[in-house]
Amino acid sequence: MSIETQRFGTGPDDLERAAHMLRDGLTVAFPTETVYGLGANALDAEAVSQIFAAKGRPSDNPLIVHIAREQDLHPLVTHIPDQARLCMERFWPGPLTLILPCTDRVPTTVTAGLSTVGIRMPDHDTALQLIAMAGVPLAAPSANRSGRPSPTTADHVLEDLSGRIAGVVDGGPAGVGVESTVLDVTGDKPMILRPGGITREMLEEVLGPVGIDPALGNEAIAPKSPGVKYTHYAPQGTMYLVEGASARTKIAELVRAAREQGKKVGILTTDEETEAYHAAFSSERLPNGEEAVITLSLGSRDDLATVATHLYDAIRSFDHHGVEEIYAETFSEAGVGLAIMNRLRKAAGHRVISS
Repeated sequence: MSIETQRFGTGPDDLERAAHMLRDGLTVAFPTETVYGLGANALDAEAVSQIFAAKGRPSDNPLIVHIAREQDLHPLVTHIPDQARLCMERFWPGPLTLILPCTDRVPTTVTAGLSTVGIRMPDHDTALQLIAMAGVPLAAPSANRSGRPSPTTADHVLEDLSGRIAGVVDGGPAGVGVESTVLDVTGDKPMILRPGGITREMLEEVLGPVGIDPALGNEAIAPKSPGVKYTHYAPQGTMYLVEGASARTKIAELVRAAREQGKKVGILTTDEETEAYHAAFSSERLPNGEEAVITLSLGSRDDLATVATHLYDAIRSFDHHGVEEIYAETFSEAGVGLAIMNRLRKAAGHRVISS
Protein backbone atom coordinates (compact mmCIF):
# COMPACT_ATOMS: atom_id res chain seq x y z
CA MET A 1 0.00 0.00 0.00
CA SER A 2 1.51 3.32 -1.10
CA ILE A 3 1.50 6.34 1.23
CA GLU A 4 2.43 9.96 0.63
CA THR A 5 6.03 10.56 1.65
CA GLN A 6 6.48 14.11 2.95
CA ARG A 7 9.76 15.94 2.45
CA PHE A 8 10.84 18.17 5.33
CA GLY A 9 13.49 20.84 5.68
CA THR A 10 15.65 21.33 8.77
CA GLY A 11 13.85 24.30 10.32
CA PRO A 12 12.19 23.97 13.76
CA ASP A 13 8.64 23.68 12.40
CA ASP A 14 9.55 20.97 9.90
CA LEU A 15 11.53 19.02 12.50
CA GLU A 16 8.63 19.21 14.93
CA ARG A 17 6.27 17.78 12.30
CA ALA A 18 8.73 14.96 11.61
CA ALA A 19 9.17 14.34 15.34
CA HIS A 20 5.38 14.19 15.76
CA MET A 21 5.25 11.46 13.09
CA LEU A 22 7.89 9.48 14.97
CA ARG A 23 6.00 9.82 18.26
CA ASP A 24 2.91 8.56 16.42
CA GLY A 25 4.70 5.38 15.41
CA LEU A 26 5.51 6.30 11.80
CA THR A 27 8.81 6.00 9.91
CA VAL A 28 10.87 9.07 8.96
CA ALA A 29 14.25 9.12 7.21
CA PHE A 30 16.81 11.63 8.46
CA PRO A 31 20.41 12.63 7.75
CA THR A 32 23.39 11.64 9.85
CA GLU A 33 27.10 12.26 9.34
CA THR A 34 27.43 8.79 7.76
CA VAL A 35 24.36 8.03 5.61
CA TYR A 36 20.62 8.70 5.84
CA GLY A 37 18.83 6.53 8.41
CA LEU A 38 15.22 5.30 8.44
CA GLY A 39 13.97 6.07 11.92
CA ALA A 40 11.18 4.71 14.09
CA ASN A 41 10.53 4.74 17.84
CA ALA A 42 12.96 2.09 19.10
CA LEU A 43 10.72 1.27 22.08
CA ASP A 44 7.64 0.57 19.90
CA ALA A 45 7.80 -2.89 18.32
CA GLU A 46 5.01 -2.11 15.88
CA ALA A 47 6.73 1.06 14.69
CA VAL A 48 10.00 -0.82 14.27
CA SER A 49 8.25 -3.49 12.20
CA GLN A 50 7.42 -0.76 9.66
CA ILE A 51 11.17 -0.29 9.04
CA PHE A 52 11.51 -3.92 7.98
CA ALA A 53 8.40 -3.69 5.79
CA ALA A 54 9.56 -0.49 4.05
CA LYS A 55 13.09 -1.76 3.41
CA GLY A 56 12.22 -5.38 2.65
CA ARG A 57 14.81 -6.17 5.33
CA PRO A 58 15.18 -9.65 6.89
CA SER A 59 13.91 -9.68 10.47
CA ASP A 60 17.01 -11.52 11.76
CA ASN A 61 19.15 -8.46 11.02
CA PRO A 62 19.47 -6.24 14.15
CA LEU A 63 19.05 -2.47 14.10
CA ILE A 64 21.12 0.37 15.53
CA VAL A 65 19.46 2.66 18.07
CA HIS A 66 20.27 6.37 17.83
CA ILE A 67 20.23 8.62 20.89
CA ALA A 68 20.73 12.36 21.44
CA ARG A 69 22.14 12.40 25.00
CA GLU A 70 24.22 10.02 27.09
CA GLN A 71 21.47 9.76 29.71
CA ASP A 72 19.24 8.25 27.02
CA LEU A 73 21.33 5.08 27.36
CA HIS A 74 20.03 4.16 30.80
CA PRO A 75 16.59 2.72 29.86
CA LEU A 76 18.26 0.74 27.06
CA VAL A 77 21.27 -1.00 28.63
CA THR A 78 21.89 -2.99 31.81
CA HIS A 79 25.37 -1.56 32.32
CA ILE A 80 28.12 0.33 30.49
CA PRO A 81 31.51 -1.43 30.39
CA ASP A 82 34.62 0.66 31.05
CA GLN A 83 35.79 0.23 27.44
CA ALA A 84 32.48 1.63 26.24
CA ARG A 85 32.87 4.69 28.45
CA LEU A 86 36.33 5.36 27.03
CA CYS A 87 34.92 5.19 23.49
CA MET A 88 31.97 7.42 24.34
CA GLU A 89 34.30 10.06 25.79
CA ARG A 90 36.51 10.03 22.68
CA PHE A 91 34.17 9.30 19.76
CA TRP A 92 30.62 10.36 20.71
CA PRO A 93 28.91 12.04 19.06
CA GLY A 94 30.36 10.32 16.00
CA PRO A 95 30.25 7.37 13.60
CA LEU A 96 30.80 4.67 16.24
CA THR A 97 28.14 2.16 17.28
CA LEU A 98 28.73 0.31 20.55
CA ILE A 99 27.29 -3.16 21.17
CA LEU A 100 26.00 -3.17 24.76
CA PRO A 101 23.93 -5.53 26.96
CA CYS A 102 20.30 -4.45 26.64
CA THR A 103 17.35 -4.25 28.99
CA ASP A 104 13.99 -5.86 28.28
CA ARG A 105 12.62 -2.46 27.27
CA VAL A 106 14.30 -2.90 23.88
CA PRO A 107 11.97 -4.93 21.62
CA THR A 108 13.29 -8.13 20.09
CA THR A 109 12.42 -6.63 16.70
CA VAL A 110 15.35 -4.24 17.29
CA THR A 111 17.81 -6.81 18.68
CA ALA A 112 16.83 -9.76 16.43
CA GLY A 113 16.44 -11.74 19.64
CA LEU A 114 19.97 -11.06 20.91
CA SER A 115 20.78 -9.98 24.47
CA THR A 116 22.69 -6.97 23.12
CA VAL A 117 21.84 -3.79 21.23
CA GLY A 118 23.89 -1.46 19.02
CA ILE A 119 23.70 2.20 20.10
CA ARG A 120 25.26 5.37 18.74
CA MET A 121 25.02 9.15 19.07
CA PRO A 122 25.28 10.69 15.60
CA ASP A 123 27.51 13.71 15.01
CA HIS A 124 24.89 15.63 13.08
CA ASP A 125 22.97 18.61 14.45
CA THR A 126 19.75 17.85 12.56
CA ALA A 127 19.75 14.22 13.67
CA LEU A 128 20.36 15.17 17.30
CA GLN A 129 17.63 17.82 17.21
CA LEU A 130 15.13 15.40 15.67
CA ILE A 131 15.84 12.64 18.22
CA ALA A 132 15.58 15.10 21.11
CA MET A 133 12.32 16.58 19.76
CA ALA A 134 10.84 13.12 19.24
CA GLY A 135 11.60 12.32 22.87
CA VAL A 136 12.35 8.65 22.10
CA PRO A 137 15.41 6.74 20.91
CA LEU A 138 15.26 5.97 17.19
CA ALA A 139 15.99 2.59 15.64
CA ALA A 140 17.46 3.52 12.28
CA PRO A 141 19.15 1.36 9.66
CA SER A 142 20.16 2.99 6.37
CA ALA A 143 17.17 4.45 4.52
CA ASN A 144 17.34 2.32 1.37
CA ARG A 145 15.69 -0.80 0.02
CA SER A 146 17.45 -3.82 1.45
CA GLY A 147 20.48 -4.77 -0.64
CA ARG A 148 20.71 -1.41 -2.43
CA PRO A 149 23.52 1.14 -1.96
CA SER A 150 23.03 3.19 1.17
CA PRO A 151 21.63 6.71 0.65
CA THR A 152 23.79 9.78 1.14
CA THR A 153 21.15 12.31 0.00
CA ALA A 154 17.40 12.73 0.48
CA ASP A 155 16.95 12.08 -3.26
CA HIS A 156 18.57 8.66 -2.80
CA VAL A 157 16.06 7.93 -0.03
CA LEU A 158 13.09 8.91 -2.19
CA GLU A 159 14.48 6.91 -5.10
CA ASP A 160 14.15 3.75 -3.00
CA LEU A 161 11.42 4.46 -0.44
CA SER A 162 9.00 7.08 -1.78
CA GLY A 163 5.49 5.85 -1.05
CA ARG A 164 6.77 3.40 1.58
CA ILE A 165 7.66 5.77 4.46
CA ALA A 166 5.94 8.75 6.06
CA GLY A 167 8.65 11.34 5.55
CA VAL A 168 12.26 12.31 4.94
CA VAL A 169 14.17 15.23 6.46
CA ASP A 170 16.40 16.75 3.77
CA GLY A 171 19.63 17.81 5.45
CA GLY A 172 21.82 17.80 2.35
CA PRO A 173 24.57 15.29 1.54
CA ALA A 174 25.97 13.04 4.26
CA GLY A 175 29.64 13.55 5.06
CA VAL A 176 31.43 10.30 5.95
CA GLY A 177 29.64 8.32 3.25
CA VAL A 178 29.94 4.85 4.82
CA GLU A 179 28.04 3.56 7.82
CA SER A 180 29.33 3.73 11.39
CA THR A 181 31.94 1.40 12.79
CA VAL A 182 30.28 -1.25 14.98
CA LEU A 183 32.34 -2.23 18.03
CA ASP A 184 31.41 -5.03 20.42
CA VAL A 185 32.58 -4.17 23.94
CA THR A 186 30.73 -6.97 25.75
CA GLY A 187 33.63 -9.47 25.65
CA ASP A 188 37.16 -9.62 27.00
CA LYS A 189 38.60 -7.94 23.90
CA PRO A 190 36.86 -5.19 21.92
CA MET A 191 35.88 -6.51 18.49
CA ILE A 192 35.02 -4.67 15.28
CA LEU A 193 31.90 -6.25 13.80
CA ARG A 194 31.63 -3.74 10.94
CA PRO A 195 34.39 -1.35 9.83
CA GLY A 196 33.47 2.27 9.28
CA GLY A 197 34.56 5.86 9.73
CA ILE A 198 36.18 5.26 13.14
CA THR A 199 39.12 3.11 12.14
CA ARG A 200 40.80 0.25 13.96
CA GLU A 201 43.89 2.44 14.36
CA MET A 202 41.84 5.20 16.03
CA LEU A 203 40.20 2.73 18.41
CA GLU A 204 43.52 1.16 19.38
CA GLU A 205 44.85 4.56 20.45
CA VAL A 206 42.16 4.52 23.14
CA LEU A 207 41.62 0.85 23.94
CA GLY A 208 44.81 -1.00 23.06
CA PRO A 209 44.47 -4.11 20.86
CA VAL A 210 41.17 -4.33 18.96
CA GLY A 211 40.12 -7.43 17.03
CA ILE A 212 38.16 -7.84 13.83
CA ASP A 213 35.35 -10.37 14.05
CA PRO A 214 36.33 -13.49 12.04
CA ALA A 215 32.62 -14.01 11.34
CA LEU A 216 32.44 -10.73 9.39
CA GLY A 217 30.41 -11.55 6.30
CA ASN A 218 29.83 -15.19 7.30
CA GLU A 219 26.15 -15.73 6.51
CA ALA A 220 25.98 -18.94 8.57
CA ILE A 221 26.37 -16.99 11.82
CA ALA A 222 23.63 -14.87 13.42
CA PRO A 223 24.91 -11.28 13.22
CA LYS A 224 25.36 -9.02 16.25
CA SER A 225 25.69 -6.13 13.84
CA PRO A 226 23.66 -4.80 10.93
CA GLY A 227 25.17 -4.82 7.49
CA VAL A 228 27.24 -7.99 7.78
CA LYS A 229 24.98 -10.93 6.94
CA TYR A 230 23.29 -10.27 3.62
CA THR A 231 24.43 -8.85 0.29
CA HIS A 232 24.42 -5.07 0.59
CA TYR A 233 25.19 -1.96 -1.42
CA ALA A 234 24.68 -3.73 -4.76
CA PRO A 235 24.17 -1.88 -8.05
CA GLN A 236 21.73 -3.18 -10.64
CA GLY A 237 24.57 -4.21 -12.95
CA THR A 238 26.98 -7.03 -12.15
CA MET A 239 30.04 -5.70 -10.34
CA TYR A 240 33.57 -7.13 -10.22
CA LEU A 241 36.59 -6.04 -8.19
CA VAL A 242 39.90 -6.15 -10.04
CA GLU A 243 42.96 -6.37 -7.81
CA GLY A 244 46.70 -6.56 -8.39
CA ALA A 245 49.54 -4.51 -9.85
CA SER A 246 48.16 -4.74 -13.39
CA ALA A 247 44.57 -3.81 -12.49
CA ARG A 248 44.29 -1.02 -15.07
CA THR A 249 45.46 -3.27 -17.90
CA LYS A 250 43.14 -6.07 -16.76
CA ILE A 251 40.15 -3.73 -16.48
CA ALA A 252 40.77 -2.44 -20.01
CA GLU A 253 40.88 -6.03 -21.27
CA LEU A 254 37.63 -6.91 -19.48
CA VAL A 255 35.88 -3.78 -20.74
CA ARG A 256 36.84 -4.60 -24.35
CA ALA A 257 35.50 -8.14 -23.95
CA ALA A 258 32.22 -6.84 -22.54
CA ARG A 259 31.92 -4.30 -25.34
CA GLU A 260 32.38 -7.06 -27.93
CA GLN A 261 29.22 -8.55 -26.43
CA GLY A 262 27.43 -5.22 -26.86
CA LYS A 263 27.23 -4.45 -23.14
CA LYS A 264 27.20 -1.04 -21.52
CA VAL A 265 30.09 -0.99 -19.06
CA GLY A 266 31.11 1.00 -16.00
CA ILE A 267 34.59 1.59 -14.59
CA LEU A 268 34.95 2.63 -10.94
CA THR A 269 38.34 4.23 -10.55
CA THR A 270 40.31 7.12 -9.04
CA ASP A 271 41.58 10.49 -10.25
CA GLU A 272 44.97 8.95 -11.00
CA GLU A 273 43.56 6.59 -13.65
CA THR A 274 40.53 8.44 -15.03
CA GLU A 275 42.24 10.06 -17.99
CA ALA A 276 43.77 6.79 -19.15
CA TYR A 277 40.35 5.12 -19.23
CA HIS A 278 38.78 8.12 -20.98
CA ALA A 279 41.50 8.05 -23.63
CA ALA A 280 40.91 4.36 -24.24
CA PHE A 281 37.11 4.29 -24.28
CA SER A 282 35.57 7.76 -24.71
CA SER A 283 34.84 7.07 -28.38
CA GLU A 284 32.88 3.88 -27.58
CA ARG A 285 29.19 4.40 -28.40
CA LEU A 286 26.03 2.35 -28.28
CA PRO A 287 23.81 2.12 -31.41
CA ASN A 288 21.63 4.91 -29.99
CA GLY A 289 24.67 7.21 -29.66
CA GLU A 290 25.00 7.00 -25.87
CA GLU A 291 28.37 6.49 -24.21
CA ALA A 292 29.08 2.77 -23.96
CA VAL A 293 31.68 3.02 -21.19
CA ILE A 294 30.94 5.14 -18.12
CA THR A 295 34.03 6.00 -16.10
CA LEU A 296 33.50 7.39 -12.59
CA SER A 297 36.21 8.55 -10.19
CA LEU A 298 35.88 8.27 -6.41
CA GLY A 299 38.62 10.87 -5.87
CA SER A 300 42.33 10.57 -5.24
CA ARG A 301 43.77 7.25 -4.09
CA ASP A 302 45.75 9.29 -1.55
CA ASP A 303 42.55 10.58 0.08
CA LEU A 304 40.52 7.55 1.17
CA ALA A 305 38.14 9.69 3.23
CA THR A 306 36.95 11.32 -0.01
CA VAL A 307 36.74 7.91 -1.70
CA ALA A 308 34.43 6.74 1.11
CA THR A 309 32.27 9.86 0.78
CA HIS A 310 31.69 9.30 -2.95
CA LEU A 311 31.33 5.51 -2.93
CA TYR A 312 27.56 4.99 -2.71
CA ASP A 313 26.69 7.93 -4.93
CA ALA A 314 28.97 6.55 -7.66
CA ILE A 315 27.47 3.06 -7.42
CA ARG A 316 23.97 4.52 -7.74
CA SER A 317 25.09 6.63 -10.71
CA PHE A 318 25.88 3.48 -12.68
CA ASP A 319 22.22 2.46 -12.26
CA HIS A 320 21.08 5.79 -13.70
CA HIS A 321 23.31 5.15 -16.75
CA GLY A 322 21.87 1.64 -17.24
CA VAL A 323 25.28 -0.02 -16.88
CA GLU A 324 25.24 -3.82 -17.18
CA GLU A 325 28.74 -4.66 -15.92
CA ILE A 326 31.03 -2.69 -13.59
CA TYR A 327 34.75 -3.16 -13.04
CA ALA A 328 36.13 -1.53 -9.90
CA GLU A 329 39.64 -0.92 -8.65
CA THR A 330 40.55 -1.94 -5.09
CA PHE A 331 42.18 -0.04 -2.22
CA SER A 332 44.55 -0.44 0.68
CA GLU A 333 42.77 -1.69 3.80
CA ALA A 334 44.61 0.69 6.12
CA GLY A 335 42.46 3.18 8.00
CA VAL A 336 39.07 3.82 6.40
CA GLY A 337 40.21 1.63 3.49
CA LEU A 338 39.03 -1.36 5.53
CA ALA A 339 35.47 0.00 5.44
CA ILE A 340 35.71 0.89 1.74
CA MET A 341 36.83 -2.62 0.79
CA ASN A 342 34.19 -4.20 3.03
CA ARG A 343 31.47 -2.29 1.16
CA LEU A 344 33.00 -2.93 -2.27
CA ARG A 345 33.24 -6.68 -1.66
CA LYS A 346 29.59 -6.83 -0.65
CA ALA A 347 28.52 -4.64 -3.57
CA ALA A 348 30.36 -7.03 -5.89
CA GLY A 349 28.96 -10.13 -4.21
CA HIS A 350 32.60 -11.07 -3.47
CA ARG A 351 33.40 -11.39 -7.20
CA VAL A 352 37.13 -10.64 -7.38
CA ILE A 353 39.41 -10.87 -10.43
CA SER A 354 43.19 -10.92 -9.96
CA SER A 355 45.49 -9.22 -12.44
